[in-house]
Amino acid sequence: MSAANPVQARAPDDLQVVTFGLGKEVFAVPVVLVREILDYQQPSHVPGGPPHFLGLTDVRGVGVPTIDFRRRLGLPLAEPTLATRIIILDVPLPDRNLVLGVVIDRVLAVSALSGSRIEPGPDIGTPWQGDFVQGVVREPDGFVVILDVGRIFGREDSVPARAEH
Repeated sequence: MSAANPVQARAPDDLQVVTFGLGKEVFAVPVVLVREILDYQQPSHVPGGPPHFLGLTDVRGVGVPTIDFRRRLGLPLAEPTLATRIIILDVPLPDRNLVLGVVIDRVLAVSALSGSRIEPGPDIGTPWQGDFVQGVVREPDGFVVILDVGRIFGREDSVPARAEH
């Protein structure tokens, strides 16, 4: 008898999420981690950061570190549009709570995902850098990938940050 997958062993509770798009892909983060959503503004550059770090965004007098989510996830770069937003997140890390701005292409919705519809992240048979996928939900036009932002931003090696131009 094989060990049961904890996600399949019991249906998790419904999950309130903010869904957003990066290109054609749809991602989600738990709404409890979202402080606010801002219209895009060019962050103030701070030299010496990693390629995905854009600089600081002024949020009511506080400089919030802001990253390009496309670059952090290893996706092709894109120019900001009128739909581009900055989501201000409270990222839970083992030793602290990190306030971070992430630039995304567009916000889609705030919605509830039924716990019974949340599937585990894909198993491809070999180790890969997909431990940042908390789960997936199948939709008629594709998948919604639920991200574990604590893992994405908690360690540098969890997601490839390719510098594509």
